[in-house]
Amino acid sequence: MRRTVKDLLSAGKDATELMLDLAFASVFLDEEKLAREVLRLEDRMGEAVRELRIMCMLASRSPEDAQQLAGVLALVNAMEAIADAAEDVARVQLRNLGVPPALRDDLRYADEVTARVKIRKGSEMIGATLRDLALPARTGMWVIAVRREVEYEHGPDAGMTLLRGDVLFMQGPAEGVDLMRELAGGKPLGLHQPVAGGRLTDLDRAVDILVEMKNAAEAAVGLAYSAVLFDDTGLASEVSGIEDRCDALYHELQHWVLRAARELTDDDELDDLRALLQIGLSAEAIADAAQEMTRLAESPEETHPVIRAALSDTEEQINDAIVQDGSPMVGRTLRDLKLRTATGADVLALQRAGRWVNKPRASRAVEAGDRLVVLAPEEGLARLREWAGDTRAMDEAPTAPTDRPRR
Repeated sequence: MRRTVKDLLSAGKDATELMLDLAFASVFLDEEKLAREVLRLEDRMGEAVRELRIMCMLASRSPEDAQQLAGVLALVNAMEAIADAAEDVARVQLRNLGVPPALRDDLRYADEVTARVKIRKGSEMIGATLRDLALPARTGMWVIAVRREVEYEHGPDAGMTLLRGDVLFMQGPAEGVDLMRELAGGKPLGLHQPVAGGRLTDLDRAVDILVEMKNAAEAAVGLAYSAVLFDDTGLASEVSGIEDRCDALYHELQHWVLRAARELTDDDELDDLRALLQIGLSAEAIADAAQEMTRLAESPEETHPVIRAALSDTEEQINDAIVQDGSPMVGRTLRDLKLRTATGADVLALQRAGRWVNKPRASRAVEAGDRLVVLAPEEGLARLREWAGDTRAMDEAPTAPTDRPRR
């Protein structure tokens, strides 16, 4: 069946976000198979991008058509740039450039990691649905995608029955990775607790900067999609701020990497520093692409309807929930609420009194009036809004705030 522009854009959004998760995880978990998945997805993205461009050219029969479709092509170009940058990160792993142990420790033991498991013969997961397995409760891990042969199912439904050979991509606490691998019939990775201290103070500083760049770039992409969907100039402004921050961080990264290089005595260790610079450059490119995407929200021209339809029709939708007085969420932290487990919602940003917080920490308490911008399946969004006391209809378009974020 011939795919439509909306279908291709929806698939592209899902693919780019998964590529980012897998690319960084391949480096930090030292897993070549994760890097190979990124290349597999990049090939599919290349085919989709080519098809989208052809369809736009065929559909453009007048200057007015071209004006409208220019926004679609701009979004396609941004998606392609994000996919290319994710591939560059994955190739750091495939080229065996090496990554400083301090970097892997910083990311392995973050609040959440991304991992991959393949269901093998004898696994109890074969023939069971995701609902029956209750993986979030048993392991803390949430399945974000499933690959069955060559097809990817993003944000799989709880009723999906798993088969032998399925490849699951999941997110959650690092300690849940080995639990999932054992359930799937695989061998545990045996991740060790991070070693205290570092061999080079300058290298430690470079690693901290790179971790911040990675988090900022991922937040920029999520917020950029939100800005386009909501036609929200406040979110677009926030993405621009993140892009500026990434530029400044990359200059800092170069500084500390060069300082660290002065103290190396083994040429082989230079590969570690090359890896840091390559990942940093890719993170900067991702933030640049996210900013380009937000030009659609900032433009006086109305966003093409197919773009909004595509972004709201993905397996996991970007939407919002506004916390009302009397909601049981008020006063509780995001960690205590466990929104990912309870609703499937991943909080991309929080708006409070006109100010935006990107990727709010798990320790942040929710207040009445908070606007949560989330990535969630439709049924999860309904549960989240009910919990928040937000009575808007599910098909009601989000209202963009008039306050621009202050810095």
